[in-house]
Amino acid sequence: MNITSFVKSTVFLQNVTAITMESWLIPMDILMIILTTLVITISCVFLIIIILNKTCHTVIMMLIANTYLSALLFGCCLLGSSVFMFQNDVKQIQDQDSLCNFRGYFIYVSCGLHNYSFLLQAIYRYLTAVYPNRLFWQSRRIQILFICIKWIFCFVYILPILFTNGFTYNVDNQIYQTPLALSFSIIYASTCVYAFPMLLIVLIYFTLVRNVHGMSKRVTAANTLSRAKRELKMVRRIVILVGILLTIGFPYVLFAVISFFTTPPKHHYRIAYIFAETSLVCVLITSYYFTDPLKTSIIKIINRQQNRVIQAVI
Repeated sequence: MNITSFVKSTVFLQNVTAITMESWLIPMDILMIILTTLVITISCVFLIIIILNKTCHTVIMMLIANTYLSALLFGCCLLGSSVFMFQNDVKQIQDQDSLCNFRGYFIYVSCGLHNYSFLLQAIYRYLTAVYPNRLFWQSRRIQILFICIKWIFCFVYILPILFTNGFTYNVDNQIYQTPLALSFSIIYASTCVYAFPMLLIVLIYFTLVRNVHGMSKRVTAANTLSRAKRELKMVRRIVILVGILLTIGFPYVLFAVISFFTTPPKHHYRIAYIFAETSLVCVLITSYYFTDPLKTSIIKIINRQQNRVIQAVI
């Protein structure tokens, strides 16, 4: 019995090691928890409104709801990592628990889902503007198929890194991620998660700009040109949202580039996560202002509640 207890204690000490943490890390953990909670709350509210409001039951709103669902999943994954960091920092231990692999995998999956959801919106806007008469490609069924393909791809693309032990436990950042260094894993993951969807969105935008200018010079039906300009405006808004993600999330890219030549700062992942979570909150708030049906629904709900309060007081 004593030998068994000794073996268990030895294994535990191998997995959990006491360390000295900087005091400022705990406030940073709390800030990350607050930001991810905001992301989850905002995403849930928007999703509930879209589901309950029949005026939001359109194809484009379905694609926007897919973005909010992806943001919700991404926020939940980031919240799990933030809580894990906070617990270890408070206890001043490094603890690589059994869920580390799970969290690392799903952070990449959910991040990919979020970024590719904007690509689906841009593709739909392009099809509507350039091929207005090809209703098959704009149908709900085809867009659901595209959404399913996106989800399958995002769950599969990161498996090569997972199965080749591309994830490692970073003690300083209390996180299980692909280490920032000049390696296949980080280049492959960054290309799939960020570079590919963002470049395609920008390509769609410039292609649509060229087509709209071409329509303006040719003899084009007024309604067709008006629709193309409207969709171009929507794609421009998507580019703005993507620009917010890239601008505020730039520290991650910066640390990745730095890692190609030298060692990045000690707490690079924590810093990158703060900016990434801030960018998520900003994107969700900005998307509210860009999504007229959602904004109208929320304004109606607020006005209805105010009228009820006034009637109750009277």
